[in-house]
Amino acid sequence: MDIIFLRGLQIETIIGIYAWERETRQTVILDIEMGCDIRNAGKTDSIDHALDYKAVSKHLISFVAQSEFFLVEKLAEEIASTLLNNFKVPWLRLTLNKKGAIRGASDVGIIIERGEKP
Repeated sequence: MDIIFLRGLQIETIIGIYAWERETRQTVILDIEMGCDIRNAGKTDSIDHALDYKAVSKHLISFVAQSEFFLVEKLAEEIASTLLNNFKVPWLRLTLNKKGAIRGASDVGIIIERGEKP
């Protein structure tokens, strides 16, 4: 299995359980690895046979920016679902970083894997 990755995708959104978090946009940072067979893209040199990572990033920026979830767990599940269903990736690993959420920690977040590795 081949892996296409996006790292450090920063998106501002409403996320959190506290009143101030419901009023102030915060930045989440996404690192995503997506399983993909790139052999046909490598042979044909055609985007038609590739996972279009620009389309993936544009979709995620729009989706996350418009979302207003309470938990990072819910946001991560919804991101995974949209990638698995809309972009037909069989497997993904997502790191969702809510930088600065805990005083004294530079990073805090979750890592999930969804789908099946071929």
